[in-house]
Formats: sequence, structure tokens, C-alpha cells
Amino acid sequence: MMRARRLTLALGAVLALGGCADADLGALEAHLESLRHTPKGAIAELPEMPTFEAVGYAQRARRSPFVADVAAPQESVAPSSPLPDAGRTSEPLEAFDLDSLELVGTLSVGARDSGLVRAPDGRVHRLFTGDHLGRDYGTIVAIGERELTLVESVRGAQGEWVERTRQLAMTSRDTDGQADGNR
Repeated sequence: MMRARRLTLALGAVLALGGCADADLGALEAHLESLRHTPKGAIAELPEMPTFEAVGYAQRARRSPFVADVAAPQESVAPSSPLPDAGRTSEPLEAFDLDSLELVGTLSVGARDSGLVRAPDGRVHRLFTGDHLGRDYGTIVAIGERELTLVESVRGAQGEWVERTRQLAMTSRDTDGQADGNR
């Protein structure tokens, strides 16, 4: 039984290898070579190149839409704008953007005015003239009945320090205690 199986396997191997014999590959190669040298079909002519009319740009003398035509109205460039004091210890409200701070009230004790400012973390801070707040080196210069006026030092277009005046106004509240959104 084992011998018959070996014989069958050997016969199968001989037949498989016999199929790999050269079956007149030369004729096949000659036929393929003749097909390569005689292409069939016609190649279409290239289309005519379109002509383009050049258009002149006559707006070179006008203002560029990418450059501001007027400087911001509240910014003033001083010839020697003071640099922010980098060695000064930061105050707690300098860690927040000015837009995230809320003026909730003002106080006058004697002749000294102060403002009550709520930080985003919910804490209320009492501030006086000369105190600092906001990330742009803001210094309080005046305290009114419903607003704080401060001067910020920011970088200008050419990298110089520019002072700008900003106000932090008190928001009015309705009877529910919700801010009406007016600033």
C-alpha cells in the first residue's frame, strides 16, 4: 500500500515537471515581437493650444486690503514708551484676561476710591489706583462710579511697546441677578 502511494506521488511529480518543458516558446516570442513592431490604431493629433489674453493690474496705487489704513484710535505711541517692569511681583488678577474679569462694584472710603473685581474663579478682589490686572500689564489709573480705567502696555506692529487705555465697566443686573450682557 505504501509502495503504491509512493509510485503515485512520483508519477504526479514527473507529469508536473513535464508540463514545464519548452513548448515551442520561440514561435510565441516571434509572434509577440511582430505585434510590438506593428502597432494598431491611430494616435489622435494634439489639440491646438488655447490663447490667453493678458489682463493688466491697474490697482497697484490703491490701498492694500491687508494693511490697516488707520491706526487703532486708542493706541498712542510715545517716543519712549515705558517697558513693563519684569522684576515686579505679579498680582493675582494679572493671571486672567481682562475680558474674563467682571467689575461688580466700587467703594469710596473717605477720599480713597476702590473697585471690586470678580475673577473667573469666583473670588472678589478690592483694587485701588496703581494696582495691576489683566495679562497686558494693565495699571489702574482712575476709578469711576461704574468703571475702572486702566492703561495697558502691549507690543506694537514694529515690536515697540505701546500704551493703550481700556475700561472695565460694571454690568447692570436684572432682578434675577443675571447679567444682561451689556458691557
